[in-house]
Amino acid sequence: MDRGAGIETVTVPPGRVTLSDRRTRRSWQVEVAPFEMAAYPVTQASYERITGLRPSTARGDRLPVEEVSWWDAVRFCNDLSRLAGLTPAYELRPDAGVAAWDTSADGYRLPTEAEWEHACRAGTTGPRYGPLDEIAWYRGNADGRVRPVGGRRPNAWGLYDMLGNVWDWCWDLYDAEVYGTYRALRGGGWSDEHWSCRASVRRRSHPSFRIDDVGFRVARSSGWRTGPAPGAPP
Repeated sequence: MDRGAGIETVTVPPGRVTLSDRRTRRSWQVEVAPFEMAAYPVTQASYERITGLRPSTARGDRLPVEEVSWWDAVRFCNDLSRLAGLTPAYELRPDAGVAAWDTSADGYRLPTEAEWEHACRAGTTGPRYGPLDEIAWYRGNADGRVRPVGGRRPNAWGLYDMLGNVWDWCWDLYDAEVYGTYRALRGGGWSDEHWSCRASVRRRSHPSFRIDDVGFRVARSSGWRTGPAPGAPP
C-alpha cells in the first residue's frame, strides 16, 4: 500500500493477460510486470487538491472525478508526481499532440490496457470478478447518477469500481492505424448496460473528449515507495 500524496495503491502481482478486439476479431497475449494500482478512481477531492479544479457535473468529495479528458488525466499524473517529490512519467506537449512516457520514471501514470485488464480480473477468467450488482454501479442499479467510490465490493486484490461507475482512461492508443490519436477506455460507467461492464470491453475516444461518465485511476511502476505528500485520500 502506498499512501504517498494521499493515493492508496494496491500491489498487483505479475501475470499474463489475453486482450481481444471485437472489431478485428483478434486477440493477443501480454506479459504484465508487477505494478501499483490505485484502489479507487481519482476522487473529486483528490483532483481539486492537486489541480485546484473541480470539473465534474455531479459534486461530492468522494465521487469520482469526471468530465476529464485523457490530457487532463496525464497532466494530473505529472502534477501529483511533482507534489510527491517524484519524477513525472510524461513529457507532454498538448499543443503539438505529443505525449511520451519515460518508463524509468518513478512517478504516477495511467495504467496500460494490459495492466488494467489484468488488475480488473484479479486472477479470474470470466467476464466479471463477481456478480454485477455486488461489484458495480451501472444502469441497472445506479439510479441515473455517479456514485461515491468504494460503494461496491472490491475484487480479490482490493481494487474498487474496476467495473461501472466511471470509465477509466488508459495510456494506450486504441488503434493508431484506424483511429489515430484516440485513446483506450476501460470498465464501463454508471449509465451503461450490463454488457459494457465486463473486463474485456474496450472503448475509445479522442484524448480531448470529456463526459460525465469518464474518469481515471493512477498507477506506478513496481519497486517505488514514497513518504507523505500533499493530497487527499478517497
